Amino acid sequence: MYIIFGFYKFKQLKKINKIREKLEKIINIYNIKGTVIISPEGINGSISFLDKDIQQIKKNLKKIFRITKFDNENISLNKFIPFHKGRVKIKKEVVPIGKRLKTRVKNSHLSPKEWNNFVLDKKTFIIDTRKEFEFKIGTFRNSINPKINNFRDFSEYFKKFNKNSKIGMFCTGGIRCEKASDYLKSKGYKNVFQLRGGIINYLSKIKKKDSLWKGDCFVFDNRVSVNHGLKVGKYSICAGCREPISFKEKKSLKFEEGVSCPNCYSKLTDEQKKRFRMRQSQIYKAKKEKKDFMFKRIYK
Repeated sequence: MYIIFGFYKFKQLKKINKIREKLEKIINIYNIKGTVIISPEGINGSISFLDKDIQQIKKNLKKIFRITKFDNENISLNKFIPFHKGRVKIKKEVVPIGKRLKTRVKNSHLSPKEWNNFVLDKKTFIIDTRKEFEFKIGTFRNSINPKINNFRDFSEYFKKFNKNSKIGMFCTGGIRCEKASDYLKSKGYKNVFQLRGGIINYLSKIKKKDSLWKGDCFVFDNRVSVNHGLKVGKYSICAGCREPISFKEKKSLKFEEGVSCPNCYSKLTDEQKKRFRMRQSQIYKAKKEKKDFMFKRIYK
């Protein structure tokens, strides 16, 4: 079995290149797949590896970053490894909003159980800070879709709210909301709260019968989506537009494996479709010959 380990930590970092070298060494030793983002404001990672290595890898990561614990971490088991390769990225911010976070907003994190009560409060505004296609396949009851395709546009959206409004935000793993909360607090918003650990933490802790979540949660790996208990969901990824598609959408005449789906069929040029068909033919050939290929799920 494979561990899928998501984590982040806001901490001012220096000597970023040296940190990257240390991380790349650990990635090679343990054959880690996934991505770790490092920036002057902290780290954000989603990685996968054999379940037997979890304690040693966590110990090594904490040693590299000189921390005793992460701001948030989530762990799930999976039969296949959901990433293609291991890599380390250096960015100006772990989440781009145009402002680096120096300190986390205190007393703003709600546990999954507290979040349920918060969502049912009619005086609150529940904001889904993810992208629109993520909102489309699943979200919380009564949540608002701000229709933001770039997280940098987030600041403009909230100008419509009174600064005394009771606002609750959520995202996949919690890190986007950390940045959003910090930004809103700096602008004078007084009642800003977030779901601790994001949707992933909620789906791992709250039973389906008690849940206010509807649908699947999109994840940025080969699982595509997860639902309660972090079980792999029912969505696939369209190779044409790279957005999730349902089983029903795959029955459409506009769906072609490796080429298009109902969402992008009319947007793709004939040249693009031709190129995608050539790529898919190579995948079919590799499958037939039992060779490795992009998007292949490696099982353990």
